[in-house]
Amino acid sequence: MQQTSDNKQNMQNVSEQEHVLVCLSASPTNVRIVRAAANMAQAYGAQFTAVYVRRPSEQYTESDRRNLEAHISLAEHLGADVVTLYGEDISEQIAAFARMAGVTQIMIGKSKNRLPFPFRGTDLTERLIESVPNMEVHILPDASYTRRYQYFGTSRALLRNIVFRPVDLLITVLILTAVTLIGLLFRSLGFTESNMITIYILGVLLTALFTKGYVFSTLSAVMSVILFNFFLTEPRFTFHVYGTGYPVTFAIMLIASMITGTLAARLKDHAKISAQSAYRTKVMFDTNQFLQQAESEHEIIEIAASQIMKLLDRDVIAYGEKDGRMLPPSLFPVMENSKLDDLLTEDEELVAQWTFENRKRAGASTAHSGNAKGLYLAIRRAQSVYGVIGIALGDDSIEPMESSMVLSIMGECALAIDNMRNAIEKEAAAVVAKNEQLRADLLRTISHDLRTPLTTISGNADNLLTNYDALDDETRQQVFTDIYEDAQWLNSLVENLLSVSRIEDGTMNLNLSTQLIDEVIDEALQHVNRKHDLHRIVVESSQEMLMAKMDARLIVQVLINLIGNALKYTPNESRIRIWSEEIDDMIHIHVADEGPGIPDEEKTRIFEMFYTGGNRIADSRRSLGLGLALCRSIITAHQGKIWVTDNDPRGSVFTFTLPTDRIPLTLPNIMES
Repeated sequence: MQQTSDNKQNMQNVSEQEHVLVCLSASPTNVRIVRAAANMAQAYGAQFTAVYVRRPSEQYTESDRRNLEAHISLAEHLGADVVTLYGEDISEQIAAFARMAGVTQIMIGKSKNRLPFPFRGTDLTERLIESVPNMEVHILPDASYTRRYQYFGTSRALLRNIVFRPVDLLITVLILTAVTLIGLLFRSLGFTESNMITIYILGVLLTALFTKGYVFSTLSAVMSVILFNFFLTEPRFTFHVYGTGYPVTFAIMLIASMITGTLAARLKDHAKISAQSAYRTKVMFDTNQFLQQAESEHEIIEIAASQIMKLLDRDVIAYGEKDGRMLPPSLFPVMENSKLDDLLTEDEELVAQWTFENRKRAGASTAHSGNAKGLYLAIRRAQSVYGVIGIALGDDSIEPMESSMVLSIMGECALAIDNMRNAIEKEAAAVVAKNEQLRADLLRTISHDLRTPLTTISGNADNLLTNYDALDDETRQQVFTDIYEDAQWLNSLVENLLSVSRIEDGTMNLNLSTQLIDEVIDEALQHVNRKHDLHRIVVESSQEMLMAKMDARLIVQVLINLIGNALKYTPNESRIRIWSEEIDDMIHIHVADEGPGIPDEEKTRIFEMFYTGGNRIADSRRSLGLGLALCRSIITAHQGKIWVTDNDPRGSVFTFTLPTDRIPLTLPNIMES
């Protein structure tokens, strides 16, 4: 038993510490390497990362590009975090990242191809093993792949930079002419040859910076030696030299010029990649920020499509999803006058539909419907598909780095939609739970609080039926009074329940009319419980006639509830004061009592349904907490407000507002005879 526990603990420790890294490439057999690494990560329960190193001097064929895109997509599908690094030294980049990320296992492919002597040197895998001696490096043979992508300074890198443009030739000629003229000027001024050599090296550097590739920087290095020999060495205007050391000088000058030009060209490539990386990082950061602010699934998909359009500078079309069906498309053209006609054909829509149904990429540059004008990618997470993004490609293709960025944006989009749906489901579940809780509270409260008045009514009625003749008139009158008051309380409860439900669900229509405030207060006092005789109710009428537009029946109900609460919660012989006033085109109606008051922490909650606070009524009958909730609903429906404040010296003041209304007075015309 102890051994089993130790094994579980060891497996848990391994899963917490292991981190598997696989190196991505365009090799066709890299699929096997990625799957092997994924199996290893799954067996260890470890973190899984796939790394692709982008070299400035590297250029892929169309076949290699497709292979690399497929391998990146496979790694993401198998649960890997895809990371793109930049640098000329692949092994150093991988080793640096592995050390920083805490990688423990590295899976990489090894090709048996070698460059011929004397260019043969230590290959990528050997350099990587030397760089990370504390990590386990698993090497899988890759003999079927003939491309020498793992070597530094390959012939493909050189071929990439053989670019001939007339403008570059013109720039080279102008720079060489300028430095030659400066050299002649320096010669006439008596400068040494070392200064003139420096000028030519500067010319090579400028040529590398202002032209594309290595061709013209190399040409500039060779021509600099020739021009220096022809114009600035004795005998001038010939290719002969008198000094025995000049051949060495020319050789050093040529080597220095070529190295300078090569370094400048590489620096330019690195600067370009750094700028692209910074831009793409900004796009990803902006995408994340925008997605967090999105308020609907449609807006999330629009943000993702817009960011992909900015990233690739290509027209984009987006299909949303609702109830398992693909919605009509939304267009995101790069130019305002773009019509995206190529992406709106029936054939293109069928490709998008296939992508939606099969959760796989299709269209241009893929195996399915490769003749389509657009590349279609599914916005998916696990087994759920939230839409389709179409990218206008035509005969072009997307770089592996761009493809990785697009997949990252779509992954963020799918995650945002998934989170939004989960939030909506949680909110709906919370509403259902709240309704169930309210229903349970209502049933529990009704069953508990209605038992007392119903028992009283039943007992008093039975007493009258059984002992009517034995009771004197005063006792019978008291029993009848108790039955009446309990029945009135039950009737008020039912009315409040019906009114609250009608106002909350919007089925109650307001019959608005202009009413005199004093008359509404008098009407409410006529319906108040007869126990108001035990209190002093003071109504302070305003000197002016205050009128408001209202549904008089509902406002009377509000006053009945407020006055009824004052009667129930204040001692006998206390004063209840009612008055009204006009403030800023609103009628303020106040009901003040001299009861125990309401604590500050309960003032904001007493208008909630079923909230009764800590107060208890003298006859032990607890309120259901519906009266004030009904008052708030009615006043809100009248575009007013209701609140409670403290009375001085003790008690509470309930205040509600109604929009004022005035009836214009029409004076008769008096005609002079």
